[in-house]
Amino acid sequence: MLSAALDDTMLALSDSTRRAILQRLAAGEARVTELAAPFAMALNAVSKHIRVLERAALVKRRKAGREHFLSLNPAPLNQAADWIEHQRNLWNDRLDALERALAEHDD
Repeated sequence: MLSAALDDTMLALSDSTRRAILQRLAAGEARVTELAAPFAMALNAVSKHIRVLERAALVKRRKAGREHFLSLNPAPLNQAADWIEHQRNLWNDRLDALERALAEHDD
C-alpha cells in the first residue's frame, strides 16, 4: 500500500540523524559501525535509527561474515518526491485559479 509506505518514508526522513545516515549512504555502501562513528550516541541508538530506515525500505542490509553493510535504496525517496510534486502542482493550480478569480473580481 503506497500510503503506508509513504508514511514510513516520511517518518524516517523526519529525523536529522536518519537523514545524515542516508546522506552518507548516498556516497556508497558502509558498515554499521562506520555509520555510527560521527554520532555522539551508543551503537544501539544508531541501530534503532537504522531499523526505522530499513522499515521504510530506504536502506538495504548485506551481511559478510560478522560485518553488516548498508546501502541506500532510493526508490522510496522517489515515491515521496513524486507525492510532494503532485501536491505542489495541485496547490499551484488552486492558487493560480484563486488569483485569477480575485483579479476578475477587482476588474
